[in-house]
Amino acid sequence: MNTFTIQEFIEISRDLPIIDVRAPAEFGDGHISGAINIPIFSNEERAVVGTKYKQESRDTAIAKALEYIAAKTDHYLDELQKLVTSQEICVYCWRGGFRSEGMGHLFQTTGKKVYRLQGGYKAYRNYVLDSFNTKYKLIVLGGMTGSGKTEILEQIEKTNEQMLDLEGIANHKGSAFGALGQDDQPTTQQFENDLATQLNIFDPQKNIWLEDESRMIGRVKIPDDLFSQIRTTTVIKIEVSKDNRINRLIKDYANFSKDELINSINNISRRLGGLNTKLAIGAIEEEDYYKATDIILDYYDKTYTYGLSKREGQTVLPLQLIGDNQKLNAEKVIGFVKEKFDK
Repeated sequence: MNTFTIQEFIEISRDLPIIDVRAPAEFGDGHISGAINIPIFSNEERAVVGTKYKQESRDTAIAKALEYIAAKTDHYLDELQKLVTSQEICVYCWRGGFRSEGMGHLFQTTGKKVYRLQGGYKAYRNYVLDSFNTKYKLIVLGGMTGSGKTEILEQIEKTNEQMLDLEGIANHKGSAFGALGQDDQPTTQQFENDLATQLNIFDPQKNIWLEDESRMIGRVKIPDDLFSQIRTTTVIKIEVSKDNRINRLIKDYANFSKDELINSINNISRRLGGLNTKLAIGAIEEEDYYKATDIILDYYDKTYTYGLSKREGQTVLPLQLIGDNQKLNAEKVIGFVKEKFDK
C-alpha cells in the first residue's frame, strides 16, 4: 500500500476522495476538510475495543476488532461503492495504524489504488496548527456593524484578489444575530481545519483580504497565531453613515421572524440594558425595524469604538464611503490600499 507523509498526502488528495475510517464521534469532532466517513467501528464498538485494550490485553482487543470487521465487510464495500466512484482513494485513521491499514487493504481488493496517510489525523492536525504560524500578508477591513464589509470583500474577491471569509467558514456573522439563517457551526477543531485548507490554497506573499473579527465568531475561536496577526495588522476602517447602515441591516435581517429577532435581542439584554431591550423588542413587535436597529446599533457602536481604542500598537486608517454601490466601494478600498501600501 502507498503510504505518504502529510505534505505528500495533501498534494495527492487535492483531486481525490478522502476516506476517514474513524468512528462517527471522532469524525464529528474534526476531520480533513471534504473527507467522507466510512467508519470501521461504530462509536460503541470503538469503546468496547478500547476498554478491552486497557483492561485486558492487546490481543483480546484485536480479536474483538476482527470480529466486528468480519461481520461488516460487505457493509464497508457497499458504502465504498455508494460513496466513491474514483479508482484512486486516500485513507486515514487517527495515527495511521491498524484501522487505515486494514480498511486500505480491503478497499484494494476492489481494484482501487489506495494512498494512506502516515501518522493519520494526528499528523494532519499538527500540519493544520503549523499553518497558522506562517506570516501572511493580511489586509484587514474593519468598520461598525452594518458598514457592508462582507459585501465589499465579496466584490474585492471578484477582482481575483485572495479573500478569506472567516464568517463564511464559521457559519456565523459574528453578532448576537449572527446565527440567523446560517447552518450549524462547525466545532472549533473543524473550523481550524477548514480555515487552514483555505489559507494553504493562498499565496502568502500576496494580499489576503479579510474582515476584522473578535477572537470568537459565535462559538468557534480564531487560532491564536492567526488572531495575533490580525490584531497587529493595519485596519482599514470603513466609515458609512448610520442611516446607510440601518437600512442595510433591515434588508439583511427584517425577513427573519419576530421571535427569532426578539430572542437575539434577549441574548444581549444584560449589555443592552433593561430599558433599551424593552424599547427594541417593542419596536420589533410593531415592525418598526428602523427604530429597533437604531437602538441596537448604539450598543454595538460603543462596543466597537471602545474595543478599537484598546488595541495597542495597531494602526487604524479611516476610509469614508458614500453610497451603497459596493462594487464602486470595493474599487475605492483597493485604490486606497494601493496608495497606502504599494509605494
